[in-house]
Amino acid sequence: MATLLFNAFSSLQKKLSKQGLPYSNVSIEFDDGITVMDLITEMGISLHDIEAVFVNGTVMPFDTLLRDGDRVALVPPGVPGPYRVLLGMKRKSKTETT
Repeated sequence: MATLLFNAFSSLQKKLSKQGLPYSNVSIEFDDGITVMDLITEMGISLHDIEAVFVNGTVMPFDTLLRDGDRVALVPPGVPGPYRVLLGMKRKSKTETT
């Protein structure tokens, strides 16, 4: 059995709270071989409710395998524009870099 540290933000907190699930700095035990997608499915969260998944501070795809000690954060759609680039959710376009 492995453990990860889980956080959800904004509207995802409300959804998880309604389900009686914790959402802030929560230790979650999981079986080896679980992916981010598996975790999301187990929590009953729709993919439409998630814009980005951070694993250990980096935006990662849903098929990322989770390991013991990982930090996972789910971010819903609606993060303001400039923060999208800073958080790695969107790359700077060529016009933004010149």
